[in-house]
Amino acid sequence: MASWVLSECGIRPLPPIYPKPRTGFISKPIKNSLKFGSLHEKNKFSDPRFNLSSITSFNGLSIDRKCVPSVSAPSRIPSLDAYEEKERIKDENHEFDYGAPPPFKLADIKAAIPKHCWVKNPWRSMSYVLRDVAIVFGLAAAAVYLNKWYTWPLYWVAQGTMFWALFVLGHDCGHGSFSNNPKLNSVVGHILHSSILVPYHGWRISHRTHHQNHGHVENDESWHPLPERIYKSLDNITRNLRFSAPFPMLAFPFYLWNRSPGKTGSHFDPNSDLFVRNERKYVITSTICWTAMAALLVGLSFVIGPIQMIKLYGLPYWGFVMWLDLVTYLHHHGHEDKLPWYRGKEWSYLRGGLTTLDRDYGWINNIHHDIGTHVIHHLFPQIPHYHLIEATNAAKPVLGKYYHEPKNSGPFPFHLIGDLGSSLKQDHYVSDTGDVVYYQTDPEVGGSVISK
Repeated sequence: MASWVLSECGIRPLPPIYPKPRTGFISKPIKNSLKFGSLHEKNKFSDPRFNLSSITSFNGLSIDRKCVPSVSAPSRIPSLDAYEEKERIKDENHEFDYGAPPPFKLADIKAAIPKHCWVKNPWRSMSYVLRDVAIVFGLAAAAVYLNKWYTWPLYWVAQGTMFWALFVLGHDCGHGSFSNNPKLNSVVGHILHSSILVPYHGWRISHRTHHQNHGHVENDESWHPLPERIYKSLDNITRNLRFSAPFPMLAFPFYLWNRSPGKTGSHFDPNSDLFVRNERKYVITSTICWTAMAALLVGLSFVIGPIQMIKLYGLPYWGFVMWLDLVTYLHHHGHEDKLPWYRGKEWSYLRGGLTTLDRDYGWINNIHHDIGTHVIHHLFPQIPHYHLIEATNAAKPVLGKYYHEPKNSGPFPFHLIGDLGSSLKQDHYVSDTGDVVYYQTDPEVGGSVISK
């Protein structure tokens, strides 16, 4: 075989030579004793003009040039760091397509979350309720006792935030993440939500619809985009108010009564198309509880006076509404990258959930029970709020670029005001057609900017 290879290259094989065996190690390199025809001088080997392809004989053997490769060595081999930097720049310049189907499944995310994150502890959940209720009554007592003009604004902000915290705990009851006991969830949820004028079952059911259809243009329930035809059917006043702060942040009570533009029904009406037949009795129960709370507030107004009631309850209530609208809006809007909304076959539970956003609220994170960890909550609403941070950190390696890391907040989340303002100026409507759509901007809406 070897003889055939040599003959194909035009080399006549040498007769076999059997060297004498040697012992020990070679301590010095053996000098090159090979001679390449007349090019055996040392200085010829160091000449850069030297080319193996010019060799025609080797120790008297004729060599066919076609068997000698002509190789050009690079003058400089790039370092590994330079290669990695080049790849990093290439990756940064490549625009990631958030609308593309993810390479992982919902089961992959679930498998990455530790099993204990799914465990619900009703005692721990109740401890948060007792803590928040105690703070609410403590703040009210302190405000009445101090009764200074400069303490009341502080009270309104603090108490509005605590009303929002009560709402989040009632929200957990609605998801069943408060405990595994449906009766306990229902009782606690009714007490918490009714105290801040939210119909527990009516909102719970519509919120369930929101989770089941998140990211769907038509089927989502809250803060979904308006199709262009519905957007253009709005009168100018409604259109401008909808996208002019602070009016969108005061929308929640009106949404409870009338829902969003393009949808009909009410959270208080058991015959609304929000609910199916076997849910009507639950809606009636919640509406009765809401009415009882409203009557209690009216009665207290006669006892302590309407001005005192507005100071103690009315203004904190609107503070809670602003918190709710701000948080729920920014969990689905305001990212620096355009995020998709879906229709038809392009929509899936996973793809819709990946369009939601986490937000950092600084010191408020603990007060409102880490509701800012919104992505994992939307995908797995059964996880208790006190496990959401750990579950999110465990899921990040699976989510990759589909997870949008929130901006770090200072003690108070003032940076979110800018995100809200930018979104209200740009995110107005989506196309009536297409299964993967993005927000478009109406230049005629006051303060609008055309995004690139």
